[in-house]
Amino acid sequence: MAQLNLQFVPFTSTLDPGFWHVLSQKKLDEFGLKEDAVNIQGFYANNNAQGLPCLLQVDFTAFNLANGQHPGQYPLPGSLLNTNTIDLFKTCNKQDLINKSAKKVWDAIMSGEALANPQLLNSFTMLTFANLKKYSYHYWFAFPALIPSSPILLNKQPTSISQVLTSSQIQSFLSSYDLDCKSRNLPFFIIHDPPGKSVALLTLNDASVSDMKLSELIFTFADPSTISQYPGWVLRNYICLICRHFVKEENCVVRILGLRDRTVNGQRCVDHSIYLEVILSPLCAPSEMWSVVGWEKNQQKKLLPRFVNLSKTMDPTHIAESAVDLNLKLMRWRLLPDLNLEAISKTRCLLLGAGTLGCNVARNLLGWGVRTITLVDNSTVSFSNPVRQSLFTFEHCQNGGLPKAETAAQSLKLIFPGVDAKGVSLAIPMPGHPVPTNAVESIKKDVAVLEELISEHDAVFLLMDSRESRWLPTLVGAAKNKIVLTAALGFDSWLAMRHGSSDCSASADAAAADAAAGAAAGSLRTSKVIPGTDLGCYFCNDVVAPRDSTRDRTLDQQCTVSRPGLSMLCSALIVELLVSLIQHPLRNAASAYLSLNDGDNEEDDQCILGILPHQIRGYLSNYQMILPVSRKFKNCTACSETIVNHYKERGFDFLISAFNDAKVLEELSGLQELHVDPLVTEVLSDFDGEEDDW
Repeated sequence: MAQLNLQFVPFTSTLDPGFWHVLSQKKLDEFGLKEDAVNIQGFYANNNAQGLPCLLQVDFTAFNLANGQHPGQYPLPGSLLNTNTIDLFKTCNKQDLINKSAKKVWDAIMSGEALANPQLLNSFTMLTFANLKKYSYHYWFAFPALIPSSPILLNKQPTSISQVLTSSQIQSFLSSYDLDCKSRNLPFFIIHDPPGKSVALLTLNDASVSDMKLSELIFTFADPSTISQYPGWVLRNYICLICRHFVKEENCVVRILGLRDRTVNGQRCVDHSIYLEVILSPLCAPSEMWSVVGWEKNQQKKLLPRFVNLSKTMDPTHIAESAVDLNLKLMRWRLLPDLNLEAISKTRCLLLGAGTLGCNVARNLLGWGVRTITLVDNSTVSFSNPVRQSLFTFEHCQNGGLPKAETAAQSLKLIFPGVDAKGVSLAIPMPGHPVPTNAVESIKKDVAVLEELISEHDAVFLLMDSRESRWLPTLVGAAKNKIVLTAALGFDSWLAMRHGSSDCSASADAAAADAAAGAAAGSLRTSKVIPGTDLGCYFCNDVVAPRDSTRDRTLDQQCTVSRPGLSMLCSALIVELLVSLIQHPLRNAASAYLSLNDGDNEEDDQCILGILPHQIRGYLSNYQMILPVSRKFKNCTACSETIVNHYKERGFDFLISAFNDAKVLEELSGLQELHVDPLVTEVLSDFDGEEDDW
């Protein structure tokens, strides 16, 4: 009978979708632009049902090398090389890549290391390109296999295990296999089959093997193949090991058993295990490495990579959430590796005002990945709103108009379903706006709602039209030590500012930080900063209490008349200011710089995003911005210690008195005493009762 060449069943890769999810996360959060090989692992089994291909499974545990043991399966170590571009994926030297992997196997075989650790005999290389925008992945597996210069010949036709071992020998062998090999996921071992004696299992590095006849040894392996005449791919490198360490003469007949262990009708069955006799010759050292093959063919049986597109199988909401985070996480690859995105996404933002500023601030917060946004307003959408207020449409204006706050929140959810957005229709009580007796209880409830909202959020944006509407949230924010930010528009000018911190415990930290910065930058350094706890609020520059600014106003004075592009500029800046605060270790207590002179850039970076101003004032008429700083005013009607303490001690009783008569605030804060100062009197004589643009 003519001798037959031994043929092998190649591996077929099968990947769980969870693997791609983990790879995507690691690419964004850990790997970035690195293209270093990453150790992973897959698994194969010798219990596959009849007709299944020789499977290598790679799932979401592939990166967890310590705890990734799968019962009943054998681990296969792998190396992942993820390229940054599709061009690098295409032009990568595939032969060089597989040769490097095979060289590690070859060295382990030649040195004998694979005898002690048989798992080194086989490995895989996975070349990938992940398109994180489209959730599509190109990949190509290589299973490096060493092949001799001449074909491996069979001594006779393959047969089953029952033709070689008796039933009692099989049962004895399986008992030892379960105890010694299967429990340890050991894929390669030896059966000692001396004539007339019971069989015994031996490890590859068992010293007693050298004293045994080659004809008494059956080199056994866990065979993932299910085809009766052909063993699995893992046998290729096992044969190389056998030639190197066990075959001593030319053209020796070597006995090999591919163990296939599956359950049929509830009964354990190994009858389909394949028994081979092959003709091998010794492999002496030193010797050139055998040739290498092993790149997997695609579904069309061509030697080309495979492709998977998961976008259609994924939940659109989940896709949206991943896409929102994508651009932000890409910032950390090159530009801002220390950017704390989790701190930003977890910041709960309260927007008081859902008009021109409120809509644009909300959109910018979405862009930064903020997940919790609450909008407060008490008006409805009018026909003049949609062209400037980006969360409203023509349909929202009809039939009297929908409530602004709730409508804006719904629009945010339509833009990004993953945002926790809600709208609250609420009128904010204001000083100088007397409360009728029959409305006191209603106003008290409104105040309680506002206080609760501010307590539940981390950052409060004051985006209202009138000056006095900002007073109550400024006071409550100071009392609760929240991040409070004000954005306001004039006709062609704007203001974006943060209110000073009321956290006294942060003062020492801020002072220490400033002292350290001063020591590093020189003695003048400390004069260039003001601690966040010393910064003023929106009302700290006022020498009069906020009052009713809506009285006797014409239509152009009642509306916010400003150049259309202004709100986008101001909204973007106020959100960027918040994000910078969040990145600073002192957050709202971070110092503000008085100026930024030439040459100061390197020393003046207070956080990874740059400097932290107190105020940003812009003028569109000459396209200028300035960064003024104002200190906290001890007689401020909103954030001074006296006013805050009155609020904490008296609560609503104090508030209702201020609502009914704003002069109460001047009296309690000490402003009234200042008014008798000749200099202040001169200033007040020029005050015509109208507010400026801000």
